[in-house]
Amino acid sequence: MNVVIEIHYKSDSRALQTGTFPLKGRTPVQVALDFWKQIKKEMSYRAQLEKVIADGDQDITQLVIALEEQEWNKSMDDNLPF
Repeated sequence: MNVVIEIHYKSDSRALQTGTFPLKGRTPVQVALDFWKQIKKEMSYRAQLEKVIADGDQDITQLVIALEEQEWNKSMDDNLPF
């Protein structure tokens, strides 16, 4: 099964990237976050997320932001020396 992800973001200007991805046991939110990480890497992390749409009609922006924050907080906890 595939999911279509649209990511709207701001870099130097507003932009949109769309892709079709296999789920492979993942949720659309996980797939969208991986796509967003790829975009940020290509943009040297200057991009700001505006909206994430799955399958043309599901706004999953807040879910992607929450998952990204959760991963960020987990990585910060894992790197503490004490």
